[in-house]
Amino acid sequence: MPAFSKLYLFAYNSLQAFGWAVSLFAILINFFSTHSLNGAYASAGDLICLLQTVSFLEVIHGALGVVPSGVLFPFMQWGGRTHFVLAIVRQIIEVQELPSVFITFVAWSMAEVIRYSHYALNCFGSCPSWITYLRYTAFIMLYPIGLAPGEMWTMYQALPFVKKKNLYADFFAAFPFSYYDFLRVVLLCYPFLWLNLYRYLLKQRRSKLGRHQETKKKK
Repeated sequence: MPAFSKLYLFAYNSLQAFGWAVSLFAILINFFSTHSLNGAYASAGDLICLLQTVSFLEVIHGALGVVPSGVLFPFMQWGGRTHFVLAIVRQIIEVQELPSVFITFVAWSMAEVIRYSHYALNCFGSCPSWITYLRYTAFIMLYPIGLAPGEMWTMYQALPFVKKKNLYADFFAAFPFSYYDFLRVVLLCYPFLWLNLYRYLLKQRRSKLGRHQETKKKK
């Protein structure tokens, strides 16, 4: 990989890791000071919206071949999360204080601090083995927690507000269904789409950790 690409990826991943660490710290500080799960969005929502939006660069990285991740799975993850945080949580004040938003944001933040730290350090081949292990292990618990009691439960609780507000009515006027109908279909499809991503990550885990163990044995 060219030196410029390494420096760019190191800077991008380091900034993302730092941003998600700040988000996690802000959420936890709010939780321990208020003893409430209701302040996650107020304490870190704007920053998480920004970080998640900017992460579309990872789809571009894959498309250009800067990283070997490809386009499909990065786009699936970006699309699902961005829809959740920008189209639902940011737009519906009533759901911003739900405990499920707290669960989602904490799971996302923990996973992303680990993931981006691994990517940044790996740019120069100096990633400690324990971070590599965490990168390909922590998601096993964090992703399902972020999905079921987090994202899906939030979307389900948002449905009455989406229907009452007739959210995005102007945009969906051109279609034979409303955003409320669209969101119900998303909820039905979400577990199956997520399962494909989860299986991909498990396959990646076997490959990466197996290769990492072989490297350690050779040393």
